[in-house]
Amino acid sequence: MRPENQSNMPEFLLLEIPIPPEQQGLFFNLFLGMYLTTMLGNLLIILLIRLDYRLHTPMYFFLSHLAFSDISLSSVMVPKMLMNMQTQQQSIPYVGCICQLYFFIDFGCLDNFLLAVMAYDRYVAICQPLHYTTVMRQDLCFSLVAGSWFFSCAHALLHTLLLVPASFCADNTILHFFCELTVLLKMSCSDISLNELLIFTEGAMVVVLPLISILGSYIHIGTTILRVPSMKRLFKAFSTCGCLLFVVSLYYGTLVGVYFFSSSWGSNGKNIIASVMYTVVTPMLNPFIYSLRNRDIKQALEIFVNRANFFKQQLLILIIAAMSPVRCIC
Repeated sequence: MRPENQSNMPEFLLLEIPIPPEQQGLFFNLFLGMYLTTMLGNLLIILLIRLDYRLHTPMYFFLSHLAFSDISLSSVMVPKMLMNMQTQQQSIPYVGCICQLYFFIDFGCLDNFLLAVMAYDRYVAICQPLHYTTVMRQDLCFSLVAGSWFFSCAHALLHTLLLVPASFCADNTILHFFCELTVLLKMSCSDISLNELLIFTEGAMVVVLPLISILGSYIHIGTTILRVPSMKRLFKAFSTCGCLLFVVSLYYGTLVGVYFFSSSWGSNGKNIIASVMYTVVTPMLNPFIYSLRNRDIKQALEIFVNRANFFKQQLLILIIAAMSPVRCIC
């Protein structure tokens, strides 16, 4: 028999990440360093794109939104995870849990759409270079990003609103380190057939359709390059698309494994590790893979550093001049 129903759950208890107690400090510093790297790397990308007019192109416009999405996705659960590791207090209020669930679904879905949009942008740039400026117009770029935000918010709101009326059993322990949809549904004592149906239909479409778009774009890029093979084009395509496909495989592989094949894994620990991959590791890798290996970004970073050094020198001169004694001319 299931435990007694409790519709008004005041708080939940989150599960600790399966780390030996003697290694808690090591992993706390590791996750903190990864989170700070994610924040600084993505904020730097956004700043460079805003300051350098040469980066005001569709590719970097999409990249700035992806960087913001990665910052938000990590910030939804990593600070709470770090606080729990430090204080050993695993509780989270019901309202906080629902908010964390909504923003996690929202920004996770936004990542899916933006990755697909960026893949389409690369397809047009490589396969139709003469029509790139006419196809990737400013209004189309704004529409693609606005559509990504709209469908992500609608997707997150749909699943969150369907979960809110559900009643939960007396056991309030969430078998995860954050409020994750499928885990919360397993805790519910209500009828969740509609929720599960939406996960395997509407949720699958949100994941599978962008993935098909990404794979289709890169397949067309590969076939286009192989028609006129050259070492320079092959190297450029591999350096551009190879790392992107690695991140896509890492992100979608763990995402699909957690949401659609989690029952076959047979271990909550494996699900938690997979979730860490697409919530902590992938947002940290994106700035390096998408941007810091890019020549335009390197040039913009060099200009930014030179300007910062110049202003620092000027500020130092002003401080020294202000602190020097004033001589009176009699």
